[in-house]
Amino acid sequence: MKLAMVSSLLENDGRQKYNLNSETIMRDQYKKIIESTGEDITRAGLLDTPDRAAKAFAYLTSGYEMDLKQVINDALFPSDSEEMVIVKDIELFSLCEHHLLPFIGKCHVAYIPNGKVLGLSKVARVVDMFARRLQIQEALAQQVASTIQEVTDARGVGVIVEAKHMCMMMRGVEKQNSSMKTSAMLGSFRTDQATRTEFLTLLSDH
Repeated sequence: MKLAMVSSLLENDGRQKYNLNSETIMRDQYKKIIESTGEDITRAGLLDTPDRAAKAFAYLTSGYEMDLKQVINDALFPSDSEEMVIVKDIELFSLCEHHLLPFIGKCHVAYIPNGKVLGLSKVARVVDMFARRLQIQEALAQQVASTIQEVTDARGVGVIVEAKHMCMMMRGVEKQNSSMKTSAMLGSFRTDQATRTEFLTLLSDH
């Protein structure tokens, strides 16, 4: 067996052991949290809840274990195009790092190619990579934009995220119709008003 393959197997085995240990710790903590409400953790409806909650939390934060190189998977292709590429309405969900409550919405990504274009699905995968972490929306937009810029060496990148935050809808001010929009503009999207206007105009077209 080749050394690289052995190394990969050992790495994956170590990650699986880490995941199992992490989920065990989370399961025990969820059990304590539920018990702290005065609930009976042994009743039928709650008996398996700590385990399910631990697995759900692990999935919702799985972006920490995603590797950018594996996410892109060499899906970068030569191109002579210098016209704007837009991928809009990419659904996303994330957890607010302040309250661990979800925010749900969509992301719009645009870039001006500089000799290379990125595989369509990889744009969405980059969004997932950063959304599936403990996040604030402002940072999410910037991280997606910076990563697309880094991977493609684009002339410019524009990202807009719009989402509804459960931490504002379910608690605190409890505003059910509120939503938040954030943007990150790099390169020509920041320096060229015409490029930025084209991006925003194309987003508004249905």
